Amino acid sequence: MGKAKTFRSPRSKYTMITKTYWRSMMRKFSWILLIVLLAFSVYAEDEDLLVVGSAEELKGITAKKIIWKKDGAKMVPIPASDTTKPFWMDATEVTVGQFKQFVKQSGYEYHPQGFFTYPGSPQKFVVGELAPNPPSGSGELPTIEITEFTGEVDWSRLDAVSPSDQHPMIYITWHDAMAYAKWTGKRLPTQKEWRFAAKGRLVGKPFTWGDDQSLARNYANYKGTGGKDEWDKSPAPVGSFKPNGYGLFDMAGNVKEWCQDWLDNNEKINKVLMGGGWTSDRPFLRVFTRILTAPNSRFSENRFRCCVSDLP
Repeated sequence: MGKAKTFRSPRSKYTMITKTYWRSMMRKFSWILLIVLLAFSVYAEDEDLLVVGSAEELKGITAKKIIWKKDGAKMVPIPASDTTKPFWMDATEVTVGQFKQFVKQSGYEYHPQGFFTYPGSPQKFVVGELAPNPPSGSGELPTIEITEFTGEVDWSRLDAVSPSDQHPMIYITWHDAMAYAKWTGKRLPTQKEWRFAAKGRLVGKPFTWGDDQSLARNYANYKGTGGKDEWDKSPAPVGSFKPNGYGLFDMAGNVKEWCQDWLDNNEKINKVLMGGGWTSDRPFLRVFTRILTAPNSRFSENRFRCCVSDLP
């Protein structure tokens, strides 16, 4: 006997297609709902955070996180150590969006290319890009475009490296960082404060996450890519990696951070950058590594975060 054949009616086939369609739509809806709930939970968390406007208001606060009113930065508490008093620190680096707000509201004169002046003249000039080299053998020297600063900021140089408002603010001198900190009512951390905060409760460990170098890409954007580190030619948006034990993001890699004090208080020549950057090799991510540079230097890996102490 021949094998019996099973026939499905067009209605049965239509029913199967309809069920498959709705199952697919429900899966998509579930993902959308999950994303909305996550976004709402982050928003709800921000809504619940205490907003603080001055150092005086920090007295007696026991919260694990606050929002600083002036620039909207989230801050976390850092306990006292043998050499430092307790203070609060920005959880992330100052962003492009926050610094642009500072320039707009304060009138601070900033330009990614920096300024220079001629002796006896109050006018500020902007140094442009180096022009293409003249033909070999022509005897001509390379030229640099120089224009008067009109008050308008050309953000294009910044946008080419740190392209969104959530990326860290770069091309920052120590003086720029100090001006921003003063505007917010905060300050830059000292080297001792920065190092202690970077350790995140760890003792005797070389990196912000400990001593297992295989975990580096989970916590830092540095030379090369791998793991969570997908940024090879630029810094990552702030908070893209795991935080340390105090809830601080990007204390290793991404971009180097200015500290408040001099390398040598007697000579007062160099300031200090900490943390390493996206072009750094892994050894430069160690919490004790310092980069020495003049306070008026302006590079694509120079950035900062602020801190504040409650009043005694």
